[in-house]
Amino acid sequence: MNTFSEKLIGNVNKVIVGKDRQIELLLVSLLVGGHVLLEDVPGTGKTKTARALAQSLDLDFKRVQFTIDLLPSDLTGINFFDREANRFVFRKGPVFTNILLADEINRATARTQSSLLECMEEKQVTVDGDTRKLEPPFLVIATQNPIESQGTFPLPEAQLDRFLMMLKMDYPTHDESIAILKRFATDDPLDTLTPVATKEELASMQEQVKNVFVSDLLYDYAAKIVEATRESSEVAIGASPRALLAFVSAAKALAFVRGRNNCIPDDFKELATPILAHRLTIRSHGSLTGTGKFLSKSEASCNIIKGILDNVPCPTEDFSK
Repeated sequence: MNTFSEKLIGNVNKVIVGKDRQIELLLVSLLVGGHVLLEDVPGTGKTKTARALAQSLDLDFKRVQFTIDLLPSDLTGINFFDREANRFVFRKGPVFTNILLADEINRATARTQSSLLECMEEKQVTVDGDTRKLEPPFLVIATQNPIESQGTFPLPEAQLDRFLMMLKMDYPTHDESIAILKRFATDDPLDTLTPVATKEELASMQEQVKNVFVSDLLYDYAAKIVEATRESSEVAIGASPRALLAFVSAAKALAFVRGRNNCIPDDFKELATPILAHRLTIRSHGSLTGTGKFLSKSEASCNIIKGILDNVPCPTEDFSK
């Protein structure tokens, strides 16, 4: 792992216990300008992880609680008439930040959800015909509860495709639970967390990621994995070309985070599920497994990706320059 990654992940770990993989993949997303969907039950540390990441990089952070009555202008901003100035003035919405936590994004209507599309894809906001650029870096971390369905609006495929990856926080182990109790026994460590890197350093790292080497064999491997999602009999709509670009970009960032200047097959194997599974539209996910367990859409998609990885031949050559 390179020095930048070690410092950042170590600093977030002062607050968050046992989530090294999730923190690492959030850093990967930040390095390639992607966005993350965190799907898990409440209370698993999603908000604290996002805040700790922002504070570690000295980035602006805003949190928006999505509700059914949230309007697009509540996110992007609005022009209001200033009587003293005798003109319309633009009041910026919470998307004008570096890290935006969209809490319970599936509780907002499709109209409000769609207002994020331009922000996420083009890093800009258009209100009343005027376009304003968002200051880099810009990362949306959206959360949703996979269990509760009352009063929710499932994210459409076009919205899901804008998320670089989907992650689960998962419950802590017994030992991790004890560590959490001790860490938060007297104070919240987030209150005293200090930055370990700057916005300028992050921008420099983002440029370095672009130069990570990917061999032709690995380009071929990545393309075959994505193409296999379109050929599967279990999938109605497979991963898009946008997903393939995201797949390779994230693999380069993961290699960089781990201190390498070239990608290896394991980078793609590790990222296939978080990057591709949520983009699949599967034909049916209501079947029972051999153990009698009912499969959710997310679980069924993950199983499909696992099967694809088992069937697509993995190259074994030397992948260094």
